[in-house]
Amino acid sequence: MLPMLRFTRPALLANDFLRNNFFGDLLDNESNLNTPAVNIAEGTESYTIEVAAPGLAKNDFKINLDHNVLTISSSKENKKEEKNGNYTRQEFSYASFARSFTLPESTETEKISATCKDGILYVSIPKKEEAKVKPAREIAIA
Repeated sequence: MLPMLRFTRPALLANDFLRNNFFGDLLDNESNLNTPAVNIAEGTESYTIEVAAPGLAKNDFKINLDHNVLTISSSKENKKEEKNGNYTRQEFSYASFARSFTLPESTETEKISATCKDGILYVSIPKKEEAKVKPAREIAIA
């Protein structure tokens, strides 16, 4: 007889509908609407953080490191004024975000680098030599 896999769906309770995060980030507080998506990847030599922020240039970003906490932030202010005859229209918009990441002790914090290309900020965080994955080897028996 073949084994059977079962999928059980948890029961939804009335309290679940009252929680702020029931519908995820869509109905969460407004600050999440301005926070760009972030990918974090671990390679053999380094960690890479990719921040998707279309419309932002490298000068719009600020990257700080304080006690192994890497903070990526941005703030951008747009002002637009239009004068036409008897009226003046002014529009202001302000967008900002900040994301913080606690780095492991195995990182070379002095060698962190960043580049920005096509609306994506790439932050490379190298690993210390002792943290890098060593290739498999055969051990001789004495």
